[in-house]
Amino acid sequence: MAARPRLRKDVTTPDETPGRDRRHPVDETLPPVKMFTSGLQHVAAMYAGVVAPPMIVGPAVGLNARDTAFLMGASLFTAGIATLLQTLGFWKVGARLPFVNGVSFAGVTPMIAIGRERGAEGITVIFGAIIVASVLGFVLTPYFSKLVRFFPPVVTGTVITLIGVSLLPVAFNWSQGGDATADGYGSMKNIGMAGLTLLIVLVLRKLLRGFLQQIAILLGLVVGTVVAVPMNMTDFDAIKDAGLVGFPTPFYFGAPQFEIAAIISMCIVMLVCMTESTADMLALGKIVDRPADERVIKGGLRADTLGSAISPVFNGFMCSAFAQNIGLVAMTKVRSRFVVAAGGGILVLLGLCPVLASVIALVPLPVLGGAGIVLFGSVAASGIQTLAGAALEKGENALIVAAAVGIGLIPIAAPGFYHAFPKDLLVVLDSGISTGCVVAIALNLAFNHWGGKGSSDPADREGTADTSKGGAGRVPAPATPH
Repeated sequence: MAARPRLRKDVTTPDETPGRDRRHPVDETLPPVKMFTSGLQHVAAMYAGVVAPPMIVGPAVGLNARDTAFLMGASLFTAGIATLLQTLGFWKVGARLPFVNGVSFAGVTPMIAIGRERGAEGITVIFGAIIVASVLGFVLTPYFSKLVRFFPPVVTGTVITLIGVSLLPVAFNWSQGGDATADGYGSMKNIGMAGLTLLIVLVLRKLLRGFLQQIAILLGLVVGTVVAVPMNMTDFDAIKDAGLVGFPTPFYFGAPQFEIAAIISMCIVMLVCMTESTADMLALGKIVDRPADERVIKGGLRADTLGSAISPVFNGFMCSAFAQNIGLVAMTKVRSRFVVAAGGGILVLLGLCPVLASVIALVPLPVLGGAGIVLFGSVAASGIQTLAGAALEKGENALIVAAAVGIGLIPIAAPGFYHAFPKDLLVVLDSGISTGCVVAIALNLAFNHWGGKGSSDPADREGTADTSKGGAGRVPAPATPH
């Protein structure tokens, strides 16, 4: 009998634990300069999305320019806190993924409705409703996180694709100027600047190597802004009027007030945010090769809801995942959560130092829009890649994707489609991500699990969840110790 070959001590088998010095890229730390610049790139990508909601809600509820500016600074500060909770975490809070949190757009319309109906006290009623909705969301997190079993590849791929496609109109709006009522909106000058920035980013990605290639988005934003200065597309007035220090005083607008109608509205918004955050975590887990299981989603939702509960104390709004930063992770391949934590720290500093925040605000929206096309398109591309492994040729999987994507695109392709529906329903219906997600889950259950019509061939189950055992339905990706 031939002797069994002896394994070398320095060789590990696939089942063996890697060496102690091996870390998953999500848990790696970068040198300080790379950490800061990569984190700054995340801030640059999300800045406009953070300040836009308070910029809209403030004047709508009757706040003057000074109070609206205060609200914007507070939103930056609270977004930083929420991002730190998400990336670093403590106890059972935090997904510990490169996950950026900021002010959710889902709550803008309900908050405006609450504020307009109540006059000067509207902002305190909004804050009270957010606190209650966030606490209830925190309590529901262990139950809500179990929905991960209903997100097989055919569902996650659909939702990830919808996330990217739903964000593209934001990039197009920025490319036109951001404000449809302003002079020059959609002008050749604005669109040309967006196109130039897009071209700069693509050229930098092609020509640069190593770390410089990873921060091509940031470099593209800088070059685009420099080019925009002689074209009078940058506004330096914000720097002149900004103060050096501006701590967001707790309950600056007064103690929160609690009204049932407002609380119900914000509870609906919270459920929408939790649904979208779940989809975003699944997408990010796929991109960084660390699948988001029930435990990760539970921690991520706890960070979302806790951050949202703390936010009104410092005059901020409800926080949720920022999908545009998922595109940045996909494009740069920088998967370290500590890079995003550095971005969270920068956000906190921006909230405490209005001068620094105004410097970031120098980036013209058309420049940001040009870069946004690449970022948001990267998210959609990741979704398509997931769908490629979802066995669309088997059963009715292709039909599931077709129906879910079609319904999810309604708010984008026909924004007034649901205009005759009750306003409370619009919170959900106007979110293509939420409606598409619900449709994909329902159809996957109907075609692949209920009624005994599913195929008996296990191969036909590829890309679908086995909800009967409660442990399937996770995104298939390389298993990595967490």
